[in-house]
Amino acid sequence: MLPVPLNIGIMLIGYLLVMGYLALGLRILRRQAGLPAPAAGRRGWPALISRVAGTAAGGYVLLMAVVVGYYHGVVRLGGRFLASALTGTATLVGITIPGFLAVSWLVERRRRGRNSGAAEHGD
Repeated sequence: MLPVPLNIGIMLIGYLLVMGYLALGLRILRRQAGLPAPAAGRRGWPALISRVAGTAAGGYVLLMAVVVGYYHGVVRLGGRFLASALTGTATLVGITIPGFLAVSWLVERRRRGRNSGAAEHGD
C-alpha cells in the first residue's frame, strides 16, 4: 500500500492531466469550427450561481453513479459504506462550492476586463 501523500499526489496529477486534456480538446474544437466562446444569455450573479450550482450538481451525480456502480455492482460492498459515500461527497461539494463560485467570479471578471480593454483600444 502506498503512503497517503503519494496517493493524493497521484490522484491530483491524474485529475489535472484529464482536465487539461479536456480543456485543450475543447479549445481545439472551437478553433476548428470557428465558433466563438459560448456567451451566456443571462448575466450577473444569478447566471453565475446557476452555472456553478449546475456544475456542482452534475459532478455530484456523476461521481455517485461511478461510486455506486463500482462499489455496489463490482465489489458488492453496500450499506453503510454507500451511505457514507453519499453524505461525505455531499459535504465535500457543499464545502467546495463557495471556493468554486469565487474562482468562477474572478475568471469571469478577468475575461470581461480583457474584452472591455480590447474594445476601448479598437482591437
